[in-house]
Order: sequence, then structure tokens, then C-alpha cells
Amino acid sequence: MTTILGIDSAWTATQPSGVALVSSAAGNWCLIFAGSSYRHLLDHAEEGPISTSRPSGSVVEAAALLAAAGKIARAPIDLVAVDMPLSLEPITARRVSDNLVSAAYGARHCSTHTPSAIRPGKISDDLRSGFGNCGYGLLTKEVGVPGLLEVYPHPALVELMRAERRLPYKHGKIRNYWPTESPAGRRTKLFETWRTIVACLDEDIPGATDVLQLPPFEAPSWQLKAFEDKLDAVICAWVGICAFEGTAMPFGDETSAIWIPQSELLASQRGRP
Repeated sequence: MTTILGIDSAWTATQPSGVALVSSAAGNWCLIFAGSSYRHLLDHAEEGPISTSRPSGSVVEAAALLAAAGKIARAPIDLVAVDMPLSLEPITARRVSDNLVSAAYGARHCSTHTPSAIRPGKISDDLRSGFGNCGYGLLTKEVGVPGLLEVYPHPALVELMRAERRLPYKHGKIRNYWPTESPAGRRTKLFETWRTIVACLDEDIPGATDVLQLPPFEAPSWQLKAFEDKLDAVICAWVGICAFEGTAMPFGDETSAIWIPQSELLASQRGRP
């Protein structure tokens, strides 16, 4: 049995981080949990009710998360895939990995954000060292278990869906995506994009459609953002699957690497043209 924990890590301690958990038996992957905060994962592991209130921010406690995820999956966690700049050296500016991804995907509007010593700063250092202390070293060249991966959902989705450019799925940017649409029209298009992404994920991770239930159309903005964080965490977990199966490549050097699935490798594995 293989288990992978996906984390859409916030760059500040005040914002929540989405989490997702996938597992496989004989190569058959399944999404077994997705939540909008670390607290959701911890509560689920204790079989307590998942809060329906606005998710709160917190810093990662690697040992607690691994224990909770292992309890839910009933197996140790093999890989942790995180959407967060990570490096074996202090991050003070753009890294080789950032520049390589931007060079490869900039034309498709998937350049990376520029990290600094302040953002994510200590949060990144603590996350890497926390998982490292639990035996999950940062993987920059080859995949080994247990291990920690840096991933990036935007180019991953472009490869998953063979899209020409970055998908318009961020709630906070819908005015930029569709400036001439009415508010209801923008939300309609956002929900259509979400449904398409979830359906594609469900092909590789059965259970995604059931776990990733879209919020009500009239839901407040914070609920839409919470769903988005949960969706990003599932995408992170999916990239972890791809890295484990050899259909993702590292963009970077010995100190940091961003793992991105490659559509040609995915198609070859699936036996598709």
C-alpha cells in the first residue's frame, strides 16, 4: 500500500492550508480525505466532526500531521507533496527551480511567484526541517520513500488537461478572468472550471468527485476559497502520485526542485495517443 499526503501550504501562519490524502493498493489510487485546514485533518483522524466554520490558519506540525494521516490511511505516509517553495539552502530570492519552471511554462502563464526570506521565509524552513526530522528528506533529483516533494498546481493542471495556458480556477481572480461578465456569470464560469478539473482528477484518483463536492452556488467567498484550497491539496497529492509513478520531472538543481507531471509520460502510461 502506498500513501501520499498533499498540502497546499499557505505562505503565512494566518491563512489555512488545504490537505489531501490518497492511497493505493495494487496501483489503484483513491482519494480518501480532503480538507481545508490542518485542523480538519487532525479532527478527522480523531473521528470528530469537521468544522463547518471558516478555516483558521496555523503552522504545520509535521509529526502530528503524519500521525493523523497515517491513522486515517491505516498505513505510514510514503510521500508528502507540498505547494510551497522548499530548499536545502536559505531562500532569499528566486531559485534555479523557479527560473526553470518559468522558462518552461511562462508562455502558458504558469511562472512561479518569487519567494523571499520573508515570504514564505521561516514557514518554509520550519516545514522542511519538521518533515526532515521525521525522516522525510527533500527530494530534488530522484524519488525515494519516505520523502518530501515541492509541487506547483498551475503547470500540473496544464499538463493534466493539456491546456494551452493556466486554468482560470482561482476565486479571487474571477474579475480578471471574465471582466465583462456579471458577478453571477463569473461564478458560473468558475464552477464550470472546477467541475472540469474535478472530473479530470477523478479519472486518475477515483473518489475525487465524491470528496470534492462543490460548495453551494450562493456560498460566501470564504467557502469558495476553502474549496479552492482543498482542490489545490488534491492536485498536490496527484502530483505526488505522478512523481511516485515516474510521470513527473524535477525542475531545479541539487538544492531545490519543483516536480511537474509531463503529459507525454502520462499519455504513455495510460496507453493513450
